[in-house]
Amino acid sequence: MADRDREFQEHLFDIFKTEAREHLGALSSLLLELENPQAAAQCREHLEVLFREAHSLKGAARAVGFGEIETVCQALESLLSRLKREELGLSPVLFNLLHQALDCLENLLAAPRRDFSWEVRNQLAELIRLLQNPPDAPTATAPPAEAPPPVAAAQPVPEPRRPAGDTVRIAMAKLDALLFQVEELRAAQIAFGHLVEELRALDGALSVWAKAQGQGAGEARAALRALDKNPGTVPGEAARLIKLLEPLAGGDTAVKSLSGVAGRLLRSAEQDRRAFGSMVTNLQEEAKHFLMLPLASLLEGFPKMTRDLARDKNKAVDLLIEGGELEIDRRILEEIKDPLIHLLRNCVDHGIETSTERARANKPARGRIVISAAPKGSGKVEILVEDDGAGIDAAKVKTAADKLGLLPPGSNNLEESEIVPLIFQSGLTTSAFITDLSGRGLGLAIVREKAEKLGGTATVETRPGQGSTFRLLLPSTFAGFRGVLVRVGVSLFALPSNQVARTLRLSPEAVGSVENRETIRLDDTPLALVSLGEILELPRSNAEGAVYLQAVVLALGGERIAFRVDEIVDEREVLAKRLEAPLLRLRHVSGATLVGGGKIMPILNVSDLMKAAAGIGAAPSTAAPEAQETEAADRNLLVVEDSITARTLLKNILESAGYTVKTAVDGIDAFTLLRTQDFDLVVSDVDMPRMNGFDLTARIRSEKKLAELPVVLVTALESREDRERGIDVGANAYLVKSRFDQSNLLEAVRRLL
Repeated sequence: MADRDREFQEHLFDIFKTEAREHLGALSSLLLELENPQAAAQCREHLEVLFREAHSLKGAARAVGFGEIETVCQALESLLSRLKREELGLSPVLFNLLHQALDCLENLLAAPRRDFSWEVRNQLAELIRLLQNPPDAPTATAPPAEAPPPVAAAQPVPEPRRPAGDTVRIAMAKLDALLFQVEELRAAQIAFGHLVEELRALDGALSVWAKAQGQGAGEARAALRALDKNPGTVPGEAARLIKLLEPLAGGDTAVKSLSGVAGRLLRSAEQDRRAFGSMVTNLQEEAKHFLMLPLASLLEGFPKMTRDLARDKNKAVDLLIEGGELEIDRRILEEIKDPLIHLLRNCVDHGIETSTERARANKPARGRIVISAAPKGSGKVEILVEDDGAGIDAAKVKTAADKLGLLPPGSNNLEESEIVPLIFQSGLTTSAFITDLSGRGLGLAIVREKAEKLGGTATVETRPGQGSTFRLLLPSTFAGFRGVLVRVGVSLFALPSNQVARTLRLSPEAVGSVENRETIRLDDTPLALVSLGEILELPRSNAEGAVYLQAVVLALGGERIAFRVDEIVDEREVLAKRLEAPLLRLRHVSGATLVGGGKIMPILNVSDLMKAAAGIGAAPSTAAPEAQETEAADRNLLVVEDSITARTLLKNILESAGYTVKTAVDGIDAFTLLRTQDFDLVVSDVDMPRMNGFDLTARIRSEKKLAELPVVLVTALESREDRERGIDVGANAYLVKSRFDQSNLLEAVRRLL
C-alpha cells in the first residue's frame, strides 16, 4: 500500500510540474507584455491575469505540498494585488523583482530534490521580504517617469495553455515508443518491396526457363516418336540417350505450372504490398502528427531570455517571432534549441549596438531581432535569425581566421562572401573579451554542426551597418529520404540524394592533377577527386584497372568535391535510424538503415566527408595531446587568490593541463612577483585584501613591460557593472565562479596564450 501511495504521489507531482510550467510560461509572457511601453493601455487587464495565474499556481502547489512555491506565490500574489489597487506603481526596479520571482519559481520547480539547503532557504526568505516590501516602489499616482529597462517584445500574449475538453495528456515517451513501432512497420514495408523485387526476378527466370523447356520438350517428343516408328535404325547408345529425353518431354507441363504459381505469388505480393504500403504510409503520416509541435513551443522562453541578455549588456532589444505556428518534429526542435540560443546570444552580444552607438548611426534606439520560420520545399523548413545591428566585420573575421591558420594560400584576394562564413569554424571569435557565455568561438561552430547533423545547412549573410541574417535549412521531420547507394569494395553505403550534386562515369584519362591532388573538370570547373575508400580507411579495391571510373559529386555550403567509388548501385528510399549510445558520434557516419536480408547499411555524413577530403576535420593524431602538453609546460602562469581552497583548486587544474604555476595571496604579492619574474598569463580573483583584482589588472596595464600580459579574472562578482569594470581596467577574460567550469578556464587560457 505504501508503494502504491508513493507512486500516486510521484504521478501527481509530475502532473503538477506540467501544470506549473504552463502557469510560469503564461506569467512570463504576460510580464514581458506588461513591461512593453506600448502595453500601458492594457495594464489593468494584464495585472488581473497575472494575479489569477499566480493564484492558480499557489493552489496547485498547495495540493502537492510544495510549500516553497506556495509561499513565493503568496508573496507574489500580494504584490500584484497592491499593484491592482494602485497602491504601488510599476517601475524598472519592480519589473526586475517580478522577473527575479519567476526565475526563483522556475529554479524551485527544476530542482532534483525538495530538501533545500539553508542557503537556498535564506535566499527565498530574502526574496519574499522584497516582494512584501519592494525597494523604491513609487505610488501609482502618476505614470513612471523613467522608461522600463531594455526588454524583448514578445508575440501577442496567448491565452494560457490548458488542456481542451477533447484532449488528454500523454507522456512523450509513450508517443516516442508508438512512433518507433510505426517506423519499424515502414522498415517492413521497404523489406516487402525487396521481396517483391526478388519474386519478380524469380518469375522472370522461370518464364525464360519455361520457354526453353517447351522448345526442348517438343524436340524430345519428336525424337521419341521417330524411335517408336523405327526402333531398329537407332544405335544402342543413341537409344539410351533418347530414353533420357523422356522426362524432358513431359517436364514442360511441370515447369509451366511452377511458373504459373510464381506469377500468382508475384501478383498477390504486389497487391499486398500496395495495400500494406498504403496503410503504413497513412499510419505513419498520422503518427508524425503526434510529435509535431509548433516552433512557438520551443521559443516560449526566448523573449525573457532576450530581455535578460539585453539588460545584462545594457542594450535595448525587441524580439519578434514570425511563423511560430509552423509545426516541426519535436525531436528536431530539441536538437535546434541550443543552436537558436547561440544565435540569439550572438545577435544580442555581437550584433546589436548600444543605444548610443545606434543614435550615432541614425538608427532607432531599440535594436530588433526577428526569428522567422517558413516551409521550404518538400519536407524542409527554413528558420531565419535576423538582426538590424552593425553586421559582421569581414576584416576582423579574416584577422582571427589568419591567427588560427584557417585561410587558404592566396587569401588576400578573398571576397567578403568567402570570408564571413569562416565564423562557423570552431575556435574563431572576433571578441576581444572572454566570459563564461561568449568569446570562446564555439557557439556558431555548434550551430553549423547541429544543422549538418540533422541533414541541413547553416549559412550567414551580412550587411555592414545594417545587420546580419543566419539561415538554417532543416528537415521538418525525421523520416525516410531518398538515398544514393554506392559500393566501395564489398561494402554498401548510402548518401542523402539532396547532397549528391552529380553522379559521373569517367575515363581514366579525364583525371588530372593540380598541386599533387587528383582533379577532374566539371562544367569547366576543376574539382578535387578523392577516394571514398581511402577516407573511410577501407582496404584498397580491385577496381584500379577498370575501363571507366565512377564518382559522386557531393555538395555542401557551396563547396563541391568528387568522391571515387567502385559502383553507383541505385537510388531508393532509405529509412534512417539515428545512432544511439555508445555510437552517438561516429566519424563519417550519421545513421544506418536496413537493406535486403536484414543487413545494416551505414548512412554517411557528408559534412565529415567534405572536411576530411579538404584536409580538415580529420581525426587528431595521437601525438597531438603530447604536443599540447609540451607547449603548456613551456608556459608560466601566476594564480592570484586569497582563499587557500580556491587557490589550490585553480593551481591543480592548470598544472594538470601541463602549465607551470606559481601562486600569490593578493594583488600586492602578485605585483611584486610580476616585477621580478616572467609570466605568460595571470589568473586572478577580484575580491582580495590590500589590492583587489581590478586594481591589479589596472597596475599591470600601466606597466610598459607588462601591458600586453593576458589577465583572466575568476570571481564571484557577476553583475553587469563588475564585468564592465573588468573590461575597463583591461582584463582579457571574466569568468564567474557560480558558473565555473574548468573547461571554460582552460579554453580561455589556451586562447589567450
